[in-house]
Amino acid sequence: MKYQRTIAPAAARPRGRMNRRKSIALGAIIALPALSACTPTISVNAGPYATEPVCAKVVLALPDQVLEQERAKTTSQATAAWGEGGAAITFTCGVQPPAPTTEDCQSITTDVFGTDETFDWITTQDSKGFTFVSYGRTPAMMVQVPAILGTNQPTAALLDVANAVAKIEATSSCI
Repeated sequence: MKYQRTIAPAAARPRGRMNRRKSIALGAIIALPALSACTPTISVNAGPYATEPVCAKVVLALPDQVLEQERAKTTSQATAAWGEGGAAITFTCGVQPPAPTTEDCQSITTDVFGTDETFDWITTQDSKGFTFVSYGRTPAMMVQVPAILGTNQPTAALLDVANAVAKIEATSSCI
C-alpha cells in the first residue's frame, strides 16, 4: 500500500494567528499615511462651557466649508476649523456669554430653514483678524476669521455658520 499525501486547497486551510496579525498590521501601516494626509489638525482651545450638550448639536450642524475653506480637524471639544494652520477660521462653542457692552454689536439677518432669523455678534478687530462672539445666546459661540481670509467680507463666515448657531435660541439682542 502506497502512502498518499493530500494537501487541502489554500481556501480550506486554517489560517494561523500570525498570518492574520500580519495582514492587520500591514493594513494599518498602509492606512495611516492616507488618513493623516487627508485633513490638517488645527489647535483650538475649548471654551469653559464646551461640555454643554447643545454645543454638540451646534458642532454637528456646522458646514463642511466656511468662506470657501474646507473643514479641518481640531484639538478640542465643541470646536471646529476651516482652512490650514496659521490661516484657519475657527469656531468655539461654550465661551463666556458677553455682558451688555458698548462694543460694536452687529445684527445679521439671514434665512434659516425658511425663516428670517437675526443673529447678534460682538465684533472686535486687531492685526490678527476679526473675532465675533454671539450675543444673547447661552452658551455663547466665537468665530475667529484671520485677517488674510477676512479682507473682503469677514461677516460672510457668520452667514455660513448661521444654521448651526440657530441651534441655540436667542434670549436677548443688541440694543
